[in-house]
Amino acid sequence: MTTSASLPTNSEDAISARGTSDGGTVTDRLVEANERYAADFTDPGMDARPVLGVAVVACMDARLDLHSALGLELGDCHTIRNAGGVVTDDVIRSLTISQRALGTRSVVLIHHTGCGLESLTEEFRQDLENEVGQRPTWAVESFRDVDQDVRQSMQRVRTSPFLLHSDDVRGFVFDVRTGLLREIDPA
Repeated sequence: MTTSASLPTNSEDAISARGTSDGGTVTDRLVEANERYAADFTDPGMDARPVLGVAVVACMDARLDLHSALGLELGDCHTIRNAGGVVTDDVIRSLTISQRALGTRSVVLIHHTGCGLESLTEEFRQDLENEVGQRPTWAVESFRDVDQDVRQSMQRVRTSPFLLHSDDVRGFVFDVRTGLLREIDPA
């Protein structure tokens, strides 16, 4: 398996290493890969309800292969990802739909070591406003203590009035060096 860690670190070199056979863009390469995938695709005959009744909220970090790390197969869970894996209003929206319309009952929250949000501040929004002339309406949701942010995210899920099931909410920190999860005590 090729990982991004084995590819060139220079952006242009990495793009060309992973580009298409005709030197196209990364998106062209993805479309070509989809064509190969679709050629052998067979409809698995499943619906949108996750088999295990669980929704996983995790960071968008490219180092997290959630299905492999958690032993999941296609159709086992709903996966909701964003920067930091923090529970925002949009995550609550997705969890609400997951629970109320598609039957999930459990929520697993996964943050990770070495997260980029640990090095950002809300000043990022000000920098964007200075650059583009408009302040973002969203918060950066940066943090300094990953364990505490997992606790905050668990609390946001447990106290949301929109969620039907808040009794099975657990939070973890994934170690990007070892691949192990460390459970966070919500207290």
